[in-house]
Amino acid sequence: MSIPSPTALPMRRLTLRDHSACADLSENRGWPREEHKWRLLLAAGTGYGIDDPDGGLAAACVVTAYGPHDRPDLAAIGMVLVAEQRARQGIGRRLMRQVVAELGTTPVTLHATPYGLSLYEELGFKVIGRAEMVRGHFSPRGPEPEVATRPATAEDLAVILRLDEEVFGTDRTHIITRLPAFSDQLRVAEEDGRIIGYAAAWPNLDNHVVGPLIARDTETAKALIASLASRTALPLRTDIDVRHEELLAWLKERGLDPVSFNAVMTYGIGELPGDWTRRFAPLTVAAG
Repeated sequence: MSIPSPTALPMRRLTLRDHSACADLSENRGWPREEHKWRLLLAAGTGYGIDDPDGGLAAACVVTAYGPHDRPDLAAIGMVLVAEQRARQGIGRRLMRQVVAELGTTPVTLHATPYGLSLYEELGFKVIGRAEMVRGHFSPRGPEPEVATRPATAEDLAVILRLDEEVFGTDRTHIITRLPAFSDQLRVAEEDGRIIGYAAAWPNLDNHVVGPLIARDTETAKALIASLASRTALPLRTDIDVRHEELLAWLKERGLDPVSFNAVMTYGIGELPGDWTRRFAPLTVAAG
């Protein structure tokens, strides 16, 4: 029986049952397994994979679509991975081409590592910004931000969803409603009884990832991060839009070290919707 060439292997939809195979693929490429995150993305989004004839996945990615179900406003592509033994055989390019084609006229965004940047540019994606990952143990220093924060309650969810849609620019109900179960902490910032920001901290291996982080201003963002940090002994990790220079400097002064940069890219849209001045960090760079 003839073995199909790598570029002829069929693409299929992934399901939650594939989360372990996706984690294996992450490990194959030297990434952490991140099973917790894979389960969220496969539940809230659509996974695409190419099976390897020798077993496991040859390639995979996840698309998280936002807005109306039948006509999304925006789709985020993340977790684009090709198995080491299938690298440089055109599989990643074909997977991305098929996924973008399936999305039709839906605008697309993604965070690109330096390794993947040239492929995405070849496919027509444009760089519109950058995010910096910082990581470390948060050490309080100087005066604390004077913004009140508290744990989010079930009654806050409707307000969080309205605020998130206003700032993100499209409806993310299907992923934000999963935050209470997905995260270890979900907190809101308040002023005069009104919610002016919210943030989550979720477990990922040996750290807590801060995201989403949505806040009225930098002081509110600082207060939310400080309140999350005070309730965990683990290092924090987050990806901050580089335009938020003051917040990045504040985090570095308090023990978080620069790790890497990702390029924020779009396809079919010039700029991301919403209000970037209040959007400080994504839930995860894989989902926006």
